[in-house]
Amino acid sequence: MVLVKALALLIFGFIILVKGADFLVDGASALAKKFNISDMIIGLTIVSFGTSLPELVVNLDAAFKGANDMILGNIIGSNIYNTCLILGASGIIYPLVVSKTTLQKEFPFSVAIILLLFLLANDTLFGSSDNFLSHVDGIIMLSLFFLFFLYIAYDVKKSNKSKTNEEGQLEAVESMPIPKSTLLIVIGGIGLYFGGGLIVENAKIIAEMAQLSERVIGLTVVAIGTSLPELMTSVVAAFKKNSDIAIGNVIGSNIFNILLVLGVSASVSPEIIHYDLASNFDLYFLLFSTALLFLFLFTGTKGSVKEGQKFYLIDKWQATILLVIVVGYTIWVLLS
Repeated sequence: MVLVKALALLIFGFIILVKGADFLVDGASALAKKFNISDMIIGLTIVSFGTSLPELVVNLDAAFKGANDMILGNIIGSNIYNTCLILGASGIIYPLVVSKTTLQKEFPFSVAIILLLFLLANDTLFGSSDNFLSHVDGIIMLSLFFLFFLYIAYDVKKSNKSKTNEEGQLEAVESMPIPKSTLLIVIGGIGLYFGGGLIVENAKIIAEMAQLSERVIGLTVVAIGTSLPELMTSVVAAFKKNSDIAIGNVIGSNIFNILLVLGVSASVSPEIIHYDLASNFDLYFLLFSTALLFLFLFTGTKGSVKEGQKFYLIDKWQATILLVIVVGYTIWVLLS
């Protein structure tokens, strides 16, 4: 009975967390519009950060409740499911497209920050007696995120295009009265607060009752739950045959998760975040799946040209492989 209640509250927590993020982003975007902030800036800041809000809120709640293993599990797991589950499911429906620019710039950077996280977390490699993420490590990640954000801002301004949403359309900010937008921000904030709390508390209960570690729960249940909005959006976009920016969104989300979400978590955590060496396997798998995705772009349909730009495709058989390996990974984590 206790387990059923915890599962129900966990699901309810995910629902109000996701809706809270939606309300807060909509309200904040509309309020910013009232102050004559451009759609480009709103899309680049509020809307972009909105996709990382579920992971950020859950991690902050876990940090202040001492659930350190869940913090790392949530981020690494979310990035694994972003790369394999979301792109795999979307690619089976409709071939995925990635631009040459993403392939040359964002991809290498996403690989580099995985290696950075490995180096920052494995302190014993440098003579320390313990592995952990300190406040200094968090500041390093946030500093890199700031530089990455400046690059994105410059790139968007140079291309003279607004930030696009997951469905590939130009981000149009809805206009609404200030009282309504303020109410949405308040409701969204409350939803994020209580949703994150329900997820962390009940995930810990489920972990204890199922005799699973917080790392495993973070890698699977929590990571999949916080990735559901991106999964649903990407699948809908694929059905509409509008998957042009699917890979770019996933790579961008993975960078946000490590540098921003984990950077904030490590910076504000009341104590250092201890790093379980078992998480190295998860990082290896994340690095492997990212490298495999990179390889697929050169073995699928190559040299496609759209609107004068060179694009690369991931075919359905390759997307199927991504799904198969993430299912295998999930089973291995749960059984181990």
